[in-house]
Amino acid sequence: MESATLIITNANIWTGNPDQPQAAALAVAGEKIIAVGSAAEIVKLAGPDTKIIDAGGQFVTPGFHDAHLHFLDGGFNLASVQLRDAATKDEFVRRIAEYVRTIEPGTWITGGDWDHTLWGGELPTRQWIDAVTPENPVWVNRLDGHMALANTRALEIAGVGPRTGDIEGGTIIRDANGLPTGILKDNAMPLVEDFQPEPPDSLKFRALDAAMKFVNRQGVTSIGHMGTWDHLRIFEQAWQEDRLTVRISANVPLPSWPKLAEKVAAEGRGDHWLRWGGLKDYMDGSLGSHTAAFFEPYNDAPDYTGLLVNDQEELFELIQPADSAGLQVLIHAIGDRAVSLVLDIYQRTEQTNGKRDRRFRIEHSQHLHPRDFNRYHDLGVIASVQPYHCIDDGRWAEPYIGWERCKLTHPYRSFLDNGVKLAAGSDWYVAPPTPLEGIYAAVTRRTLDDKNPGGWVPEEKISVEAALRAYTIDAAYATFEDDIKGTLEVGKLADFVIINNDLTAIPPEDIWDTEIQMTVVGGKVVFEK
Repeated sequence: MESATLIITNANIWTGNPDQPQAAALAVAGEKIIAVGSAAEIVKLAGPDTKIIDAGGQFVTPGFHDAHLHFLDGGFNLASVQLRDAATKDEFVRRIAEYVRTIEPGTWITGGDWDHTLWGGELPTRQWIDAVTPENPVWVNRLDGHMALANTRALEIAGVGPRTGDIEGGTIIRDANGLPTGILKDNAMPLVEDFQPEPPDSLKFRALDAAMKFVNRQGVTSIGHMGTWDHLRIFEQAWQEDRLTVRISANVPLPSWPKLAEKVAAEGRGDHWLRWGGLKDYMDGSLGSHTAAFFEPYNDAPDYTGLLVNDQEELFELIQPADSAGLQVLIHAIGDRAVSLVLDIYQRTEQTNGKRDRRFRIEHSQHLHPRDFNRYHDLGVIASVQPYHCIDDGRWAEPYIGWERCKLTHPYRSFLDNGVKLAAGSDWYVAPPTPLEGIYAAVTRRTLDDKNPGGWVPEEKISVEAALRAYTIDAAYATFEDDIKGTLEVGKLADFVIINNDLTAIPPEDIWDTEIQMTVVGGKVVFEK
């Protein structure tokens, strides 16, 4: 056998491989694992140039795969105004005012990720921030990305005013006089978004580098990116320049499926660093923005059931030919009605195109009608979930939808009990790309306000091993890459992390405090604490 280029020894390895669940050492040659076993076996593969890392008995797992995030947006937001934990109106305004002093007049202020539930639920308005942003257009989003606040300057640039008509599948919040408050939701958001200047490529590459460095520190070795063709262009250039430190599965908008089909026919689907072939679209909005689509009205808005941002028939007319072309489809659905409608479309597509290994996905899969678990299983639909959302939503969801619907919110245990695969991610920039916190969330369901120490809807807790699978092998399955990564076994890519505590042995509530010590991608150390 060839000599190893890297050996990890004295480790407590969770391989994710049911045929060899535990090991003490592994050996890497180049990008791939060549042996997994005891320290005595593996040390025999050392050569004169082998790098040997003593893990000190620490926990080693496959590298984490964040199945759903918005990578470049996350990178850009790292350098933008930070509003996620602004807990009062005054703090919200103060942070924007301070940020204005660091930029040039005329520069757009974006990102933010504010959360109005932290200050009691009142939505911000342009009047809050106009005085501190007289020369800078502002377009800062709520943390879920389904509504954003524009200041008066941004509305003027976009031409949004009292005569602007309503948008199907979107909302323009207006005051008592019919004037826009600055809050736009879902399909109304492009009215302002489309006027933002395009950042230069230099800033896009800077955002990519910042994002890669940030997620590598969190133990992330692969991502599922939800974005645009321009994002894919940036990824391709970085890939060609050998700059990637995270493996990327890039998804592009569903309406562009003919362009993607042509690219796949001409170039294939990429390689183990950059892959394409997935198509993303939306059925509804979000719970926090009151735009998730439900069968029954919101408890705090009894005449309102949410928004469908796409017509069901029109969505089928995109999905069916895209699926026929062999492309993977991923649809965002959060409310129980939206989820059910997407399942209807998937079922109709299968009936039209016939059975195959298509791995349909529903992104978020947050609120379920009881009858739909079996439909996920029967159609082979993957539930692409973000556990951090669970411990965030649990702070405020009940007044919106009532306790009975909360019982089937983020229903991870029910999915697994019905034989449905979970692919776990973060939805970054919406939530932090921190798999250890995601595992903590899935296992404990303790809300961020610490008001549910036994777990919010504790019946839906899952085991640490199930959560690890959702962030490793099953997330790899969701991108058709389970044959090359997701477990630590011979022949697979050498992507793994070293963690300072055994997640399977410590009290679940202590997982939040564990730390990544090292991240390895393709046999190369990309982060070391």
